Amino acid sequence: MFKAIVLDKAEDQQTVAFKELDDAQLPEGDVTVRVAYSTMNYKDALALTGSAPIAKSYPMVPGIDFAGVVESSDNPDFKPGDQVVLNGWGVGEKHWGGLAEKVRVPGDWLIPLQAPFTERQAMGLGTAGYTAMLCVLALEKQGVKPEDGPILVTGAAGGVGSVAVAVLAKLGYDVAAMTGRPEETDFLKMLGASSIVDRAEYSEKGRPLAKEQWAGAIDVAGGQVLANVCAAMKYRGVVAACGLAAGMGFPATVAPFILRGVTLVGVDSVMAPKAERLEAWQRLAKDLDINKLESLITDVPFEQVIDQAALMMKGQIRGRIVVPVAGE
Repeated sequence: MFKAIVLDKAEDQQTVAFKELDDAQLPEGDVTVRVAYSTMNYKDALALTGSAPIAKSYPMVPGIDFAGVVESSDNPDFKPGDQVVLNGWGVGEKHWGGLAEKVRVPGDWLIPLQAPFTERQAMGLGTAGYTAMLCVLALEKQGVKPEDGPILVTGAAGGVGSVAVAVLAKLGYDVAAMTGRPEETDFLKMLGASSIVDRAEYSEKGRPLAKEQWAGAIDVAGGQVLANVCAAMKYRGVVAACGLAAGMGFPATVAPFILRGVTLVGVDSVMAPKAERLEAWQRLAKDLDINKLESLITDVPFEQVIDQAALMMKGQIRGRIVVPVAGE
């Protein structure tokens, strides 16, 4: 038996509760993992609160990330005792996820825990940190260099944004951090932001082309914010877009793209190929200050995850939520 958070549905109403499950109930997969740490991401909060139809079937165990130790394996790439990490691949949506003491998944979805990270530190990064690194790589692959000008990071106090600020600053970029929470200014500057941008400046409808400010941008917001970010890009600037916290719409014009040659790159972390995942995690190991990582992490006991989801939906969470399920 093992403990898990379980989403279920009755009369079109979603329920969420802790339950004791039997190993025989685990879904198909060739690797069984004893979870040490999981996380709570924005997508997990959406699932736990029922704010969006994240779970594609019921019952569903949420949790799009986990780190732990292989308990049993029929996959040649993994053996009992191996430390592994999973991000995305539809777990917590289509396949039981990491907010449980035990998971069973296809081994092809797993990657080895990358040194020097501990299991807790890996979840301190989780999908958010790995997505942030994919965004940084996207800017690099489009040729954006520190000397080209400042980089804007939206949602900078959140999971993706805070890691992006820290990584970009260490790489030598001039980072502008956008937030709607001025009380996070000291935190963001500690991470390496050189300036703070008020989210309100980008939240209302703006001009098709604004003053050229940013050589690159990492956007977690979408919606009107993303439209205004694109309008304020420098000539041949690059925007890596990975989120929709401000909405799924994109009320923009083609002006930035055809008059300034702006590039908008979509970044998906859920189904990214294994080689790209490994590259992102290896670069995080190299390009993130481990000492700053600790400042991003808030540990939330497994039993309090459901309550914390409501706070995340209200924008009251800073950085990354790590959930000790079994501990290291």
